[in-house]
Amino acid sequence: MYNRGIRGATTVANNEADEILEATSQLLDEIVSYNEIQPEDISNVWITVTHDLDAAFPAMAIRKLDGWDMVPLMCALEIPVPGSLPKCIRLMVQVNTDKSQREIKHVYLNGAQALRPDLASQGK
Repeated sequence: MYNRGIRGATTVANNEADEILEATSQLLDEIVSYNEIQPEDISNVWITVTHDLDAAFPAMAIRKLDGWDMVPLMCALEIPVPGSLPKCIRLMVQVNTDKSQREIKHVYLNGAQALRPDLASQGK
């Protein structure tokens, strides 16, 4: 068994708690679905947001999901590089799996597809 990283990112239109929480839930749901994993498989989840998102902790959305109460979560600010994608939420889900690196499906939604166009439709 290996510990693999699964990347994901999405954007929101506004710095509003409901939008941030909904976008985070949707992103995580798609990562879990595309990769056929369970919370018990997850080692931890790193969550970053851009400096323009401060209305809610994205981890709150994950904590509300069934079975995720024991998964370690950490939120942080993304490096504010000039010209970087605004209003962006990024996840790094570390999973224990027998899958190879090539079998992992990364998920990029909404405006975040611009970050990795080569991977944007990978899970679909």
